[in-house]
Amino acid sequence: MIVPMKRVHLLCVADEADRTLEALRELDAVHLDLSSAGGVAAGAAKERLDQAERALRIVQKAAKECPAAAAERTALSAGEVLELDARRERIKGEADVLRATIRRYAPFGDFDPELARRLESAGVRLLLRDDGTFSLLYGDEEAEERPGVRALPLPEERLGDTRRRLESAEAEMAALTAKIASADEAAISGAVPALRDAVAFAAAADEMAANRFGDEAVGTKAPQISLVRGWIPADATEALGEAAKANGWGMALRDPNPDETPPTLIRPPRLFRPVTALFGGLGIAPAYREADVSVPFMCYFSLFFAMLVGDGGYGAIILALTLFGWRKWAKGEKRAPLAKSWLVLLTVFSCATVAWGFLSNTWFGAGLPFAADWPTVKWLGDPTYNNMMLLCFTIGVSHLVLARVWSGLCMLNDRTCLSQFGWAGIVFFMYLVTNSIVGIFSGIPQWAFWMFGVSLVLVFGFTLKGSELKSRGIELGMLPLNIMSALGDIISYVRLFAVGLASVKVAQNFNDMALGLDLPLAVKVVPMVLILLVGHGLNFAMAGLSILVHAVRLNTLEFSNHKGISWAGYAFSPFRKH
Repeated sequence: MIVPMKRVHLLCVADEADRTLEALRELDAVHLDLSSAGGVAAGAAKERLDQAERALRIVQKAAKECPAAAAERTALSAGEVLELDARRERIKGEADVLRATIRRYAPFGDFDPELARRLESAGVRLLLRDDGTFSLLYGDEEAEERPGVRALPLPEERLGDTRRRLESAEAEMAALTAKIASADEAAISGAVPALRDAVAFAAAADEMAANRFGDEAVGTKAPQISLVRGWIPADATEALGEAAKANGWGMALRDPNPDETPPTLIRPPRLFRPVTALFGGLGIAPAYREADVSVPFMCYFSLFFAMLVGDGGYGAIILALTLFGWRKWAKGEKRAPLAKSWLVLLTVFSCATVAWGFLSNTWFGAGLPFAADWPTVKWLGDPTYNNMMLLCFTIGVSHLVLARVWSGLCMLNDRTCLSQFGWAGIVFFMYLVTNSIVGIFSGIPQWAFWMFGVSLVLVFGFTLKGSELKSRGIELGMLPLNIMSALGDIISYVRLFAVGLASVKVAQNFNDMALGLDLPLAVKVVPMVLILLVGHGLNFAMAGLSILVHAVRLNTLEFSNHKGISWAGYAFSPFRKH
C-alpha cells in the first residue's frame, strides 16, 4: 500500500535549531521540505562534497593508469588530491604547448635560433614556413608568396632543449599521477556518506534560518522561533509527538490538502517488498494518490525477465552469481538492506529464467535431448499454431484486464466504475481481434460482439458524470482512437516472443559458427571457445538491455496507462544519518 502521510509543522527555539535537527535525524521519520533551502552553509557543505567526489574520481582514474602505485596507501586528503591534480593539469597544459612547438619546428632540425638572429643582424634573414620549408633572404629581398602557407617566427630555443623540457614535464606528470594513485581511496570514499549527511543537515539548517521569526530588538524577552515543515507517515506521528514533548517543540499535524503533493512511501506485502529496490533503481514512484502496483509489477516483471532472456543457461549464470553475492553479503559486517533486496530480486528473476529454460528446453541456444518431447516444449515450439504468440497475447490481456478490473473495484462507490469494467471487456475483445488477425483463431465468436457492444455502452455512458460533460466531453470523442490504442497495447506484448526468439537465434548462430570451424581438432578448440565466449557474452549483454527497455515498458506504460499510474511521484526520503 501507499502509506498515508501527515503534513507536519515543527516549531523550536531558534537557538535550539541544530539540536532539533539532530533529534529529527535520529528519529528517521520526517521527510523535510527543503524547498527554500540553499544558503551559505548548504553551499559550503555541497562544495566539500563535490570536492570529495571529484577527488575520488581522480584517484580511481589514476589507479588505472598506475596500478603499481595504487597498491601503496598514502594518507592524502581530498583537498591534497585536488591540488596535485591541478598542478598536473597545469604541467599538462605546458606539455601540450611544448608538443605543438616540437611538431611545428621538427622539420627544420635542431638548429640554433640565436645563430639565426646573429645572421639577421648581418643582413641575412632565415624565413621558416609552416609547410616545413625555409629560405635565406639577403638584404631587402622579398620572400616568394605561396597560397595557404604562412611564415613562422623563430623558436625561443633549440629543438633539443624543447624536447628535454617536454621529457621533464612528462616525468613530473607521471610522478604526480603515481602519487595521486597511491592515495587511500577507501578513506576518501568512506568520508563521502558523512559529507552527504552534512549537506542535508546544512540544507535543513538553512531552511530553519529562513523560517525564523520573532525579534528580540523590540524590547520583548521572547526568543526567536524557527519553523521546519515536512511530511511524516501517519503511523509514525506518535513517535514524533513523544519527541516533541521531550524536546519542547511546538507541533501541528494535518492531512494533505488537495493541491499538495506528499512524497510516496510504498509498503508492499513482505514477500514483495524487495521490488521497492527496483523502483528506486529505475527512479520511479507512483504519485501519492495513485495505487501501489508492487505485487503485479514484481510478478509480471519476473515473467517478462524470463521470456526476454529466453535461455535457461543464462538464468543459471545469473543464479550462480546471485548465490555468490548472497555468500558475500552474509559474511559482510554491515549487511546493507538495499543489497539484500537486490539479491532477492535477482534470485527470483534467475529462478524464473531457469524455469523458462525447462519449459522451452533452451540452454545456451541448444536443447537437452531428453526434454525434446516434453509437452510444454512441444507446445511452445509448434510453429503451426503460433502458440508462442498466443501465450504473449494471453499474458498481455491478463495484464491489462487486471489493471481495468482493479481500477473498477477501487471505484465501487462511484458509478464510473462501470466504465472500467467496460474497458476490460473492450480489451478482451481486442485480444480476440488480435488473435484473429495473426491467424491463431479462425474468427471472432458471436458472443464477443455482444460483449463488445455492452462494453461500449458502459464506457460511453459512465466515463463522465453529468457535470463533467462540458469540460471533458472531448474524451468521449477520442473513444475510437482509444479503442485502437487498446488493440496496439495487446499487440505490443508480442515483443516478448520476438526479443526472446532473437536471443535464442543469436545463440544458435554462434554455436553453429563455433562448431562449424573447418579446422583440425587440436587447432579448433581455442577459436571455438573464443567464439562461444564472445558470442554468448554479447547475447547476454543484449538480453540485459532488452529487459531495461521492454520489461520496464510493459509495466510502466501499457499496464500503467490502463491502471491510471502516471509515475509522477517522488519517493519518501526521511531526514536521517547514513
